[in-house]
Amino acid sequence: MPTSFRNRHRRAPSLVLGLGLVLAVAGVGCASAPPVLDDAATPVVPAKPATDAGSELPALIEPAVTEPEAAGAPEATAGDTTAESIDAPPAMSATDQDAAGMQARTAAERDFDALYGVYDPVADPTLPAAAQIAGVYDPWERYNRPMHRFNNAVDRTIARPLAQFYVAVAPRPVRLGVSNFFSNLGQPVTALNALLQGKPAQAGQALGRFVLNTTLGIAGIFDPASDAKLDRRNEDFGQTLGVWGWERSRYVELPLFGPRTVRDVLGMVGDAPLSPLRQVEQDKIRIPLQGLQLVDVRTQLLATDSLREGASDDYALVRDAWMQRRNYQILGDRMGEDTDNALPDYLRDDDNPLVPASAMPVMPTDN
Repeated sequence: MPTSFRNRHRRAPSLVLGLGLVLAVAGVGCASAPPVLDDAATPVVPAKPATDAGSELPALIEPAVTEPEAAGAPEATAGDTTAESIDAPPAMSATDQDAAGMQARTAAERDFDALYGVYDPVADPTLPAAAQIAGVYDPWERYNRPMHRFNNAVDRTIARPLAQFYVAVAPRPVRLGVSNFFSNLGQPVTALNALLQGKPAQAGQALGRFVLNTTLGIAGIFDPASDAKLDRRNEDFGQTLGVWGWERSRYVELPLFGPRTVRDVLGMVGDAPLSPLRQVEQDKIRIPLQGLQLVDVRTQLLATDSLREGASDDYALVRDAWMQRRNYQILGDRMGEDTDNALPDYLRDDDNPLVPASAMPVMPTDN
């Protein structure tokens, strides 16, 4: 056998051993490699070769680092945007939030939306315009609030108990006759102020009511004028001043009289001498009638007590409601019929009177 043939056969075992060693190393690497993950799973960190001089084989996968590799390396904080967790869900977009809100609706609501569309109250063109409420001119609030508390104390201890007792002992026809009597006494003042305001037709109605109720109504106890279609209106000199141009006046609360404005205080002083009740000179007759008139006024206001229960600020409630009603009494004739019909009943109702000047025993105009 030639020498070259023998040498080739002598080198074959070494080649086989070397090939086997390479295959063994490749098998070990395949066995230690992690499985292939889906796209949605956590991505695989790329391999980093080992740097140790004594390592015979390169490291295939770098282990996950849970602590800083170096002692001096700064730790990631919660506010560090570079160390956000890869497991945190992405922020939900506005479209996704709307879709989630739609899924939370009931089946009936979704059916309604499918038929009529999603209702948006902000973009609803059928909604009326926001109400424009004029501000109250109340620079004397620091004085008015203590006076309001004083009036409430007098009302709780004296006026309201008397009104409740009056309702309990007097039948309704009697109370109605008393109210008609005092309302009829105010018609001459109403007629004069209506004439001063340039309303001759209303002045004639007020004068006709006074004559008819005083005669056929037996001193005003009965009200045949209402059956004759003569509307009852209440006008005073404070309203006349407002019609003449004094529309804005500062709010003030008087002891026992309650809510007023400076304009209405002057109007009250001007109306007091014209009241028929104050023309009675005998105190034994006039003062009891004035007291009965005060009780009658408080009785008519009993219906408004429920509106004040539970109010967080009773002073602001009374002030704003009174000023709104007073402005309507002054400016109501300038409003159209549609506006008048849209107003609440308490604004268009003249059955809730003020404390009249004629009901007070003493006035600044008395001698």
